[in-house]
Amino acid sequence: MIIEAVFGYPDAVFRAIRHPVMWIGALISWLDRTLNRNTLPALIRRLAGVLAVIILAGIPALLAWGLEVALRRMLPEMASLGIEAVLASSLIAQRSLYTHVLAVADGLRDEGLTGGRRAVSMIVGRNPESLDLHGVCRAAIESLAENFSDGVVAPLFWLAVLGLPGVVLYKAVNTADSMIGHRTPRHEAFGWAAARLDDVINLPASRIAAAWLAKAAWLDGADWRSALLAVWCDAGKHRSPNAGWPEAAMAGALGLKLAGPRVYGDTMVEDAFMGDGHPDATPADLLRALSLFRMACGYGIVVLIILAVCLAF
Repeated sequence: MIIEAVFGYPDAVFRAIRHPVMWIGALISWLDRTLNRNTLPALIRRLAGVLAVIILAGIPALLAWGLEVALRRMLPEMASLGIEAVLASSLIAQRSLYTHVLAVADGLRDEGLTGGRRAVSMIVGRNPESLDLHGVCRAAIESLAENFSDGVVAPLFWLAVLGLPGVVLYKAVNTADSMIGHRTPRHEAFGWAAARLDDVINLPASRIAAAWLAKAAWLDGADWRSALLAVWCDAGKHRSPNAGWPEAAMAGALGLKLAGPRVYGDTMVEDAFMGDGHPDATPADLLRALSLFRMACGYGIVVLIILAVCLAF
């Protein structure tokens, strides 16, 4: 976490070898083209999707396991752990998530609604032209909260549980869900396995993320009681079994009403509201959300250091 927070994913490394998630995405695209044929019955396409998930999760995880074993056999323990930490840091998204959401606040400040819409279109799938100022801010805050769970806490959880293979397996499944786990004519059957498995493996992290955000609210002087109350009352109403937890915590902490009905492309998605505050999020609320995010990440680092010390002794 500390390595990623300080260095992120260096541009020079990206230019040289791209990003591991892009390698996984290329494999997913190949499996989609190869196995997901429109002429096949829905049941066969669903079974093909199960096979695709086994391949795309299994191959990267096996490669990571082989690398982990090789490092631990060839190098002293601390050296191998250091290399594994550097590799694992590429699959955590604290710095990049913060940067992308901050870009929305900067766009609103520098270019008004046009700049905010352009920046928020980089992190959300909804139609940016349908968003007013408050909608842009809400979308950015919701993305920050949800991706705190998916992009930070969940990779850390599976790294802690299963090591380098665990975080690689998680990123493979999570990337598959983002690419093929949609209820569209092409992917409703083929992406079923990816979407359901992603729901399952995100269950622990979404609850931890909500707890960390509530703790961050307490540390940062926000309304931690409302954060917990919103999680208790609203998290289960979200159409996702996981996204509602961090979104509700963030909504309660900021005194906002997040989620609710929104437009993706030309499609209106009906969803429950998270929190009982006001819906008119502002750039100031967005900056406050970023402050809570930083505090939650810092709190997570402290928690993991304490756990590491306890396990060491």
